[in-house]
Amino acid sequence: MIFAAGFGTRMGALTADRPKPLIKVSGRTLLDHALLQAEGQAIRRIAVNAHYRAAQIVSHLKDRPDVTVLHEPELLDTGGGLRAAIPVLQDGAVFTLNSDAVWTGPNALATLRAAWEPRRMDALALLVPVDRAVGHTRNGDFRMAANGRLSRGPGLVYTGAQIINTARLADIPDRVFSFNALWDVLIAEGRLFGTVHSGGWCDVGQPESIALAEDMLHGHADV
Repeated sequence: MIFAAGFGTRMGALTADRPKPLIKVSGRTLLDHALLQAEGQAIRRIAVNAHYRAAQIVSHLKDRPDVTVLHEPELLDTGGGLRAAIPVLQDGAVFTLNSDAVWTGPNALATLRAAWEPRRMDALALLVPVDRAVGHTRNGDFRMAANGRLSRGPGLVYTGAQIINTARLADIPDRVFSFNALWDVLIAEGRLFGTVHSGGWCDVGQPESIALAEDMLHGHADV
């Protein structure tokens, strides 16, 4: 599941005529950077949600028969958006990926797959330390114990990539909800885990982040 439905208001004029996932970084749209992470991962079905200027997302993906675009007339947030995509995807564990970041180093989804242990996990988040979170200004989202279990706190930044067990979405009764609501349930149960991405990651959330991302991709950033 790739999330591409937001308005991208922090991008200012860049999203006046296009959705944020179609902004280009190093000649490739953010959405295509996200889709690159799915290549070679034996993923049979990909869902992309769309809301703002959804027709442009549909047009951009018209030659991708493996991708289903789900138009959200009402924004459902991340948890609600994934729940709406289950008929396209599957019950059980799925990858989810935000479409507003770029990566270097090992494939993000391959890293998650290698660390996934469904017997003890219901979600596995891909993280980077604050000092390697390019374009990100906050203090982090999680602390990670030696065994990989996560708790809230500064130190590690969520990259927007995870594996999550869709069966646990039933724990949240709301139609519109963020993954944060479910993560809090899983933290309390000791079922939320993390693993660290060893390469570069840049959050492309505002116009000045585009240059940071391009520097990182071209090997000029300290990542």
